[in-house]
Amino acid sequence: MIDLTGFISITGQPGLFKIIAQSKNGIIVEGLQDKKRLNVYATTKVSTLSDISMFTKGDDKPLNEIVTAIFDKEKGGPAVDHKADDKAVEAYFAQILPDYDKERVYVSNMRKLFSWYNILQVTGNLKTEEENKNNEDKTKALKASDDKTKAKTTIGKDTVKAKTAVGVKKTSGVRKTGTA
Repeated sequence: MIDLTGFISITGQPGLFKIIAQSKNGIIVEGLQDKKRLNVYATTKVSTLSDISMFTKGDDKPLNEIVTAIFDKEKGGPAVDHKADDKAVEAYFAQILPDYDKERVYVSNMRKLFSWYNILQVTGNLKTEEENKNNEDKTKALKASDDKTKAKTTIGKDTVKAKTAVGVKKTSGVRKTGTA
């Protein structure tokens, strides 16, 4: 299953974005294609890809399952171009999700899905949930070893005594006033 957590679509902005951090007024995101960061305010309409689903004749199908089906069909390659003609886009989508609701799923929805998939594929963000967990574990292990190294160096710095020049008295905690 392809992991889509952390990827969002912003209303009025082309492309996809990755959530970097939270700010005082909203979130900070980075564009997947141009790597530019911007602040998205709390009043802006944002859709997380992991929360989106498509209408089918039965239960709605989550987007990560559809993206996984495209990934398996194309063996990790790009999907059909989202700018192809309507009939080609519909035929390709029918191969991916044969039981989709033809009355509620429009060609524009299919085009957006293929556009998102191709952006994720080009930027190398089509990773399974297991790969993301392994990467997170490695990152945590690296941070833990870095923290241990920093702790050792700070211990070494604290044990060094401060030297004073000859004839200069060392005063600690005494506040001098500016009177002469």
